[in-house]
Amino acid sequence: MPTIDDIKNSVWSACDTFRGTIDATQYKDYILALLFLKYISDIWKKHYDEFAEEYRDDPADVRELRIRRKLERERFKLKEVEVRNSKGEVIDRFLSSFDSLFERRANDNIGELINIALDGIEQANDPKLKGVFRNIDFNSEANLGQTKDRNRRLETLLKDFGKAALDLRDIKEDVIGEAYIYLIERFASDAGKKAGEFFTPRRVSELVAKLAAPKEGARICDPACGSGALLLRAGEEVGSKNFRLYGQESNGQTRALARMNMFLHGQDSARIEWGDTLNNPLLLEGDHLMRFDTVVANPPFSLDKWIGDGASNDPHRRFARGLPPKSKADYAFILHMLAVARPAEGRVAIVAPHGVLFRGGAEGRIRESLVRENLLDAVIGLPAQLFPTTGIPVCILIFDRSRESGAIREHVRDVLFVDASRGFDPGKKQNELSEGHLAAIVDTYQGRSSIPKYSYVATIDEIIKNDFNLNIPRYVDTFEPEPEINLQAVQDEIRGLEEQLATVRAEINDHLVALGIRP
Repeated sequence: MPTIDDIKNSVWSACDTFRGTIDATQYKDYILALLFLKYISDIWKKHYDEFAEEYRDDPADVRELRIRRKLERERFKLKEVEVRNSKGEVIDRFLSSFDSLFERRANDNIGELINIALDGIEQANDPKLKGVFRNIDFNSEANLGQTKDRNRRLETLLKDFGKAALDLRDIKEDVIGEAYIYLIERFASDAGKKAGEFFTPRRVSELVAKLAAPKEGARICDPACGSGALLLRAGEEVGSKNFRLYGQESNGQTRALARMNMFLHGQDSARIEWGDTLNNPLLLEGDHLMRFDTVVANPPFSLDKWIGDGASNDPHRRFARGLPPKSKADYAFILHMLAVARPAEGRVAIVAPHGVLFRGGAEGRIRESLVRENLLDAVIGLPAQLFPTTGIPVCILIFDRSRESGAIREHVRDVLFVDASRGFDPGKKQNELSEGHLAAIVDTYQGRSSIPKYSYVATIDEIIKNDFNLNIPRYVDTFEPEPEINLQAVQDEIRGLEEQLATVRAEINDHLVALGIRP
């Protein structure tokens, strides 16, 4: 049975088929879709063999019928698909499995065959897998090249996935899920600035999840879920399987990755919608927004041109505190998340650029409203260069609706500021939070105490005196005074150096004279 390292290395090696010819943001979709196909095909094949053994004494036709009936109750089903020519005549039939495609890997229409197989899987698993492969075209000339090059690449890719190291019949779900997350992380590293469309760094996801602290039975939402890593991490923080996951993603291909990610982590009931959260929120109950116990997100920073009719004429009144500027959607996401957090108990944790802490105009008025309503619980500044998308430092804002008037934490009228910007492990491309740095932030948040040069608990009155400016240095003084300079010691050192220099010069002059050279 392959180990998680075998899977990681084998799949990453398969990416060589595309590197240098296709951008990482594109080829990740093909690689991850094929890994998902390989996984469900291998599990189906394993169960087929088990059932065949169970009914081995039955006549062949009876045995096959019993096997098929059992396979109809499988978590993922495969079906026989047909290939037709231009006249509509059936020219091939095969099971929509990886093995069937592997057998046909040298066919000159292999891209079309993969598309047909994936479409068959969607149909066989409707509505569970409906639309999962819709935005992934293995017969795309624009993405995979002209027919000859495309066929060669796809044949090589199928061969790579057909190696023994990727026999997934006995692999555990948590192993394949972890491998999938690892690959997304590696793709994000290759994709650079485009990685923000689908990935939140692992340590940042872990930190946000721990700060959000979802409880048993929680409904957890990420309204900008990308490939779903942060949403899954928040679920893991519950400590049991008693939670439900919900997300929305505007990019169709990224949403497909998120849904596959959910399935590979055993979260078949997770609901991931496809659409623009700010203009067209789709997580609804009737005509009202769904409410969640925990809301987490790492939305795109300062998204420009985000306002459409769905926002400016919002039927859900999410922007009653003010409409954020069209050039920066940061507060639009914050207001949406607060609107869907359960009243008097919901918690929100969002990653945002530091500009949300001090920018004026509409954002300043919204910020003032949130502070006056006592919704803001903590502001945590993180180091720079944690993201492949940007080198700027970011912050995590935590809102707690249990602080609302009449709720159990009404008496809490302060905000915790943490300056964790200096706690990181430097890296070549980006910095990382270590377990120690992460633990220090979480402990400080939970202890809610002022620590010199690291954290400060500011009263609402202090924030009002600062005109609702939340810039962390206003509250956490990290100034390090320069050590006093002993001028006499410096003068003595200079005098000593001058004496040494004079001695050396005299020695050099003696050598020059000995050589007959005038000094």
